[in-house]
Amino acid sequence: MDKQVSSRGTKEKALRLNLDEKKYGTIVEIGAGQEVARNFFVAGAAAGTIAKTMSAYDMKFSDAIYGVQEDGRYVSKARVLAMMEQEFDLVVDRVGGVRSKSSRYFSYATTVSAKSFNRKNECHAWCGVRIQMYPGAEPSNIIVHVRMFDDTAEAQQQALGILGVNLIYASYYYFEDPKMIIDSLTDNMKANRIEIDCIDFQGPYFEDVDNQAKNIHLIRSWKTRAIMFKADGTVAVPADMLYKKNVLTIRGSFKPVTNLNVDMIQQGYKAFSTLEGVTDKNTVLIAEISLNDLHGKDANMTEKDIMERVKLLNLLGYNVMISDYTRYFSLRAYFRQYTQLQIGIVVGIVNIKQIFDEEYYRGMEGGILEAFGKLFPDNTRLFVYPERDEKGELNDLTTVSVPNNLRYLFRHVLDNGFITSIESSNLDLFNIFSREILQQICRGQGEWVGAVPEAVSKAIMEQKLFGYRG
Repeated sequence: MDKQVSSRGTKEKALRLNLDEKKYGTIVEIGAGQEVARNFFVAGAAAGTIAKTMSAYDMKFSDAIYGVQEDGRYVSKARVLAMMEQEFDLVVDRVGGVRSKSSRYFSYATTVSAKSFNRKNECHAWCGVRIQMYPGAEPSNIIVHVRMFDDTAEAQQQALGILGVNLIYASYYYFEDPKMIIDSLTDNMKANRIEIDCIDFQGPYFEDVDNQAKNIHLIRSWKTRAIMFKADGTVAVPADMLYKKNVLTIRGSFKPVTNLNVDMIQQGYKAFSTLEGVTDKNTVLIAEISLNDLHGKDANMTEKDIMERVKLLNLLGYNVMISDYTRYFSLRAYFRQYTQLQIGIVVGIVNIKQIFDEEYYRGMEGGILEAFGKLFPDNTRLFVYPERDEKGELNDLTTVSVPNNLRYLFRHVLDNGFITSIESSNLDLFNIFSREILQQICRGQGEWVGAVPEAVSKAIMEQKLFGYRG
């Protein structure tokens, strides 16, 4: 394999593909010009690689060619998949009998909603490549969801053109290493032009690929700040999951998820559901795990470790978010990109102490005032779960002590309902400590079994999670 992931320019990648007579396929692009195809033509010798390029902009034409998907959307995963499948079948059917038996066919497709001059729209795209990993093989797919941040449609088109070349190139030359595919997707592109918040490896060649784990690598490869999983474990596009939804989230290590964590979520939702406009149907509950703990405790967690936590949370029916956000106002800003409805964050007393620690905001020009301005500008609340101290006393918001210079700020957020106390349903839950549970799990069956939901303890023992050996 070519290990020089970042050393080849876009034109060089396109030319290398063009000069390889064994690689042959089609490029279809809807919604942002034909920048991917243009890169191959500009590089030269494109006739050796490209059988056809097409852009079915008109919806009627597009529907006639690719059909109407169940969701009725044109910029969607279903539409790009239909495009890839149809174009791949066509190229194999029309030239498979006359070209060299060593040919490896591909189809690249993208459907885009680029920046419009007459309306404010979400600028995003679905891009995918369907490819034979070796001659005669059943095809496999790589599909990505992309958000574009350039100010002009022309710049967005140019970024997608680079991405497309990178994706086709990576699918041929890095297919044995999915992480390398991900790392290379933004080659030759300046930072912060696009975000890739979802990737899906499909087909026979990728049968052993853990899509959840590879999506986590999107964060570590700086392709996105957060990725999301639905309760059924499938990777979610944040914009689809959060659009016009109220969002309640709780941050934790969830190693493992305990009955205390579950009670925090339940009590938080009980309070959150009293807010105006919050219903079961329009609300999303999310358990969030940060890869960027301020104290570095979880900075080096492995993908296997993360996925064990995710699977147990999914088992309980929770959506899960993995992020690299440290401060809560960054988490709130992330959600606010997708919804203008209510945002609730469930925290513990220890988190409130952290939030009112000015050292927590070192490096911010406006310090704690800037941070609070970003955390509580609109429809955002913290729901504070109590704790039991070393003396056995129960502490809640009424017992929180903040530095004298912050006491009026604390009073302000209390009086305006930005932070609200919630109660525990069972005081015995305060005897649960995740660190102790984890140590007990490593020793085998024991008291820990009663400290976690039944489904969780069963999964830990059956799947030998968190060091359980039986």
